[in-house]
Amino acid sequence: MHLPRSLFFLLCAACTTLAFDLKGRIQWNEHCNDLGELGQAKVVLDDGKLYGGVTQDGGFTIRNVPSGTYIMSVVAHDHVFQQLRVDILDTDTLPEIRPYTPGTPLSPVAPVTLPYPITLAALSKLDYYTQQQAFNLLGMFQSPMMLMMLFGGVMVFITPYLMKNMDPDTLKDFEKRHAKISGIQSQLQSGDLKGSLSSLMTVGDDEAPAAASGRQDAKQSQSGSRQRTGKNRKR
Repeated sequence: MHLPRSLFFLLCAACTTLAFDLKGRIQWNEHCNDLGELGQAKVVLDDGKLYGGVTQDGGFTIRNVPSGTYIMSVVAHDHVFQQLRVDILDTDTLPEIRPYTPGTPLSPVAPVTLPYPITLAALSKLDYYTQQQAFNLLGMFQSPMMLMMLFGGVMVFITPYLMKNMDPDTLKDFEKRHAKISGIQSQLQSGDLKGSLSSLMTVGDDEAPAAASGRQDAKQSQSGSRQRTGKNRKR
C-alpha cells in the first residue's frame, strides 16, 4: 500500500514542526577561557540521548528535539558545568529553561525561568593532580601505632635494669606472676577457657594468703616492738 505523495509531505512537515532545534552558548569565564581550554566537550540532554557539539565561539545546537522535559548538562573532562531543566512544549512557544539541582525531583516545577537562547557557564575546574606531601617526622611520631612501638622498645631496654634493682623476694614474686600470666595466655590461645578461668582463680587465691601473711608479719612485728618498749619501761 502506497501513500499519496501529498500525504507523505504533510507527515514530514508535521514531524519537523513537532521537533525543535535547541540553541545556546557556553559563556567563557575565569574557570574556562576558551574552547582550547575546554577541550573535547558536548552538550547533552538526559545523559546523551540527544547532544550537540561546541563551536569555536562557544555556541551549540541540539537538533530535532521532540517535545518533553529534559535535563541539560555539559560533558567535559576538566570542567564542571551547571545543569538546566529544559521544557519543550507542543506549541510554537520558546522552550522554558529553569535551573536544576542534581538529585532533586522534576515536580513541582521551579518558578524561576532563565532566558532563551541558553547560556551555560563553568562552575569550577577539576584538578586530578595532588601535590606530594613532604616527609614529616613529627607527624610520624604522632601516630598511635608508632607510639606503641616506641613504648614497647623502651620497655624492652628498661626492664632488665629494673629487674636487677628489684628485691629478691619481689623478683621471685614477679617471675611467678609472669609465668602464670603466660600460662593463662597460652590456654586462651588454645581455646581452653575453663582452664584459663581456673588459673585466674588460683592467682587470686595465691595473692590473698600472701597479703594475709604480710599483715600477720606486720602485726607480729608491732606487738614485739610494744613488748620490748614495755620491758624497757619496767626496768
